[in-house]
Amino acid sequence: MVDPEEYVAVVLALVEQIPPGQVMSYGAVADALATTTGRNNPRRVGTIMARYGGGVPWHRVVAADGRLPPGHEQRARALLAAEGTPMRGDKVDMTAAWYPP
Repeated sequence: MVDPEEYVAVVLALVEQIPPGQVMSYGAVADALATTTGRNNPRRVGTIMARYGGGVPWHRVVAADGRLPPGHEQRARALLAAEGTPMRGDKVDMTAAWYPP
């Protein structure tokens, strides 16, 4: 199991790999790292994104239903639109924008 600081680093490294126009959910990030880190907590991923995500494409991590990061919806929507991310109303179209496909 990695320590909490290492977990922050691997979460941010994974988020950096999400290509423009695609997204992952908090839970998918946690699931993708579970085997190698021994941790699987979507809420922790959300906390990491809120505290440390400013240097990575934070807007590409959304809720499982496509909701945008709380408190940052307008900015996230603008960034996602600029990347051509498929949307359904105010949410990301998760079937079209999911990473990895």
